[in-house]
Amino acid sequence: MRVLVVNAGSSSLKVRLLDHRDELLADEDLPAAEHGFEESEARSIVERLRGVDAVGHRFVHGGPRLRGPARLDPALEEYLRSLIDLAPLHQPRALAGVELMRRLLPRAPAVVCVDTAFHATLPAAASTYAVPREWRERYGVRRYGFHGLSHAYAARRAAELLGEPVDRLRTVTCHLGAGASLAAVRAGVSVDTTMGFTPMEGVVMATRSGSVDPGMLLWLQDHAGLTAAATSDALDRRSGVLALAGTADMREVLRRAGSGSGDADARLALEVYVHRLRAGVAAMAAAMNGLDALVFTGGVGEHAAEVRGEAAGGLAFLGVAVDAGRNGAAEADADVSAPSARVRTLVVRAREDVEIARQVRSVLGG
Repeated sequence: MRVLVVNAGSSSLKVRLLDHRDELLADEDLPAAEHGFEESEARSIVERLRGVDAVGHRFVHGGPRLRGPARLDPALEEYLRSLIDLAPLHQPRALAGVELMRRLLPRAPAVVCVDTAFHATLPAAASTYAVPREWRERYGVRRYGFHGLSHAYAARRAAELLGEPVDRLRTVTCHLGAGASLAAVRAGVSVDTTMGFTPMEGVVMATRSGSVDPGMLLWLQDHAGLTAAATSDALDRRSGVLALAGTADMREVLRRAGSGSGDADARLALEVYVHRLRAGVAAMAAAMNGLDALVFTGGVGEHAAEVRGEAAGGLAFLGVAVDAGRNGAAEADADVSAPSARVRTLVVRAREDVEIARQVRSVLGG
């Protein structure tokens, strides 16, 4: 089965065609238009991609009902539309991608693959907020978790690289990109994660704050007159590494932090980022009563050797240690562990497209 993977982002529609062995046959990006995607350009791309058997659509949010991949039908599409207010940046773009591909490939069955589904297995202790019952029952407030497609693939790929069955491993997967989250994956199943009801919770990210004291936000609203919209904008787009270093680009932060000038802002940004990252890894390991493998994936996770090294440097008590030479030269997929380390540390290339294609085949039987 040749699967066309459609990943609708805020600025582009990423289209990947994979064959039955998950070999990448085509890789195209379509720029976003004002209200969706340009159909004429998309049509020319699809016409070049001959032999599409099925389409897999990535959705960020599946809400409380969608706990796995599902074949798209009108009822499911309407349900996904009802979740727009939970993911206002991502959900409309994904729905626009569905509509576009339905026009261009009307005979190809479509499957929805959602990031939140991987974390549907969280135990109640990990998914429940200690907030009033009405909030939880009437409004469905709970921890959903995100980046599930990436975490699922990274955990399974790590097991392959280690030559171990995934059901024997306790793995912490660190998806570190512009958005960042960690997951505790025991026997291939997510049992904890750092993101919550929204993608703002958890570790420090490029422009998102990660977890902050909600009392601080209430205080700022009272004393600084911040509106809900202004607060959301600040936490989502003007915080994180950007707020500390003046840039959201980790490559620039690392360059400035390590330069002879000793850029204090860049160094602080790196230290805060790594401090929260270490704490998150330790928390995820605690959720599994131990750790067998630590996996770095995503843009920062794959390419920032210094971040990996500094994070590992504070996790020796868990049995984590990296080899400086291996870590510095690593290109995914690679084992960068020190020979004596009890916990294996791996760098895995992010392949959400492979995970989506796998899920499409599981639904359609291909």
